[in-house]
Amino acid sequence: MSVASRILKIVTDRAPTLSQVMSFAACAAVTAAAAFWSAPAVAQGRLEAKYEVTLSGIVIGKGDWLVDISEDQYVSTARGGTTGMLKWVSDGKGTTVSVGRVQNGQPVPASYKASYTTDKKSEVITIGMSGTGVKELNIEPQPPVVPERVVVTDAHLRNAVDPLMGSMIRVPGNGDPVSAEACRGGSSIFDGRLRYDLKLDFKRIDAVKSEKGYRGPVVVCAVYFTPVAGYIPGRPVIKHLESQRDMEAWFAPVAGTRVLVPYKLVIPTPLGMGMLEATQFVTAATPAKAAAKTQ
Repeated sequence: MSVASRILKIVTDRAPTLSQVMSFAACAAVTAAAAFWSAPAVAQGRLEAKYEVTLSGIVIGKGDWLVDISEDQYVSTARGGTTGMLKWVSDGKGTTVSVGRVQNGQPVPASYKASYTTDKKSEVITIGMSGTGVKELNIEPQPPVVPERVVVTDAHLRNAVDPLMGSMIRVPGNGDPVSAEACRGGSSIFDGRLRYDLKLDFKRIDAVKSEKGYRGPVVVCAVYFTPVAGYIPGRPVIKHLESQRDMEAWFAPVAGTRVLVPYKLVIPTPLGMGMLEATQFVTAATPAKAAAKTQ
């Protein structure tokens, strides 16, 4: 869930590593999503989830995530904001929306929009996408040019997906989707600024029990980060992420589909263990006729 952790970007300059590390962690739920949507037909389902972001056990952010998958389209919306002691330092909130079509069982991303507002500034990132990658990008206000930053080229944007679209994994086959298969592969992510690769490896099958909604097995994947473009070499946060071997993404199923989404994300930071975890995870299959009426 991208927005619920990206709100941590408003953490003070004394803790830049935390804000950026948790931002990456929230996008860590990827594993070649397009390849896993290759079934001839896509089942339909809906998810309404609420998350908390904690650092060393202290709640510093909250967010919610809505995923709606129909026969021919998907919509993913995430919202988040600071809370607790962090809100006393800097108040912030954000909304991210990813929309796309489902054609012949394949997802075709269409648009991605992320809006962030803090007590110091606001920013809106808009990305136009297609089946071959990023086609348009607009950031308001325009960010300053940093000569040291690795330039993002057209080649870097081919076949890249946005963070929310990439966070939905469809597991192939007819067996239980909560399996090691979900953790195989990797994906290319572009969030409007940074282009990076994420690779997942299977670790284990675990179990979760949310306050409301899902109770059952999840698949836990190790997450490995590689920066590609849009970053400044030598930045401590980049070095930290590249060196990490203890990041984890926990995936739970969306009812009525073979799609898994993040239930929990864990990443060590210099300021303690950072975690994004669902407190509510309510999901249900959507009947085909009912979904058609909402089109």
